[in-house]
Amino acid sequence: MQHVLGDTNEIEEGECKAYTLTINHKSISLFVIRHCGKFFAYENHCPHTGIPLNWQPNQFLDITNEYIQCSTHGALFRIDDGLCEWGPCLGKHLCPLNISDDNGKLTLTFSTHHSHQ
Repeated sequence: MQHVLGDTNEIEEGECKAYTLTINHKSISLFVIRHCGKFFAYENHCPHTGIPLNWQPNQFLDITNEYIQCSTHGALFRIDDGLCEWGPCLGKHLCPLNISDDNGKLTLTFSTHHSHQ
């Protein structure tokens, strides 16, 4: 199952954008980051408490724009694989989503059995 989120040019290098989708009657909150010319997508919930990560709309990165940062307890996650390198969920991962640049369109691909972890 594929969902087109929008055009790739809607997210500049070093920026993030939040989305909410309904898949099989379930709401999924997610965000996409453009980092080093690539796109990364994760579900928007911290593995520590399950709460959304962002400080404000579309604000997911720390002040250096090098890490995804949880707004509540400050956990820092690597952008490329979602691994927590600092904070209360050290060693845990954000839930990655399959995102691709499909001829200039940001496209998410879900398995038919997608569910929250």
